[in-house]
Amino acid sequence: MVKVLVKKLNPKVQLPIYKTEGSSGMDVMAFLESSVKIAPNSSALIPTGISLAIPNDVEIQIRPRSGLAAKSNIGVLNSPGTIDSDYRGELKIILFNHGNKEFIVNNNDRIAQMVLI
Repeated sequence: MVKVLVKKLNPKVQLPIYKTEGSSGMDVMAFLESSVKIAPNSSALIPTGISLAIPNDVEIQIRPRSGLAAKSNIGVLNSPGTIDSDYRGELKIILFNHGNKEFIVNNNDRIAQMVLI
């Protein structure tokens, strides 16, 4: 078992969770004071309100959620995003709108998956 330390940067933050028993990735939620609009063919850096500490032999990959991609054409720009073991800052997700309609990200929306590798 890999030990991951997770720090809430605000008491209201929702921690990443495995949605089902068979999930390989944890759902990561946006932590926003106000909604963020992502125009077509544009990106936005979305805060999660958490920071992580992982062992040296582990990386975290940030991957798109298939539901967001299929329904709204939203992906993770640098997919998969890599969180290195020495990074201790806030986890932020770069979402990209591949669609032709504006997309709105609200607080606590599930925006990506986090996979331990």
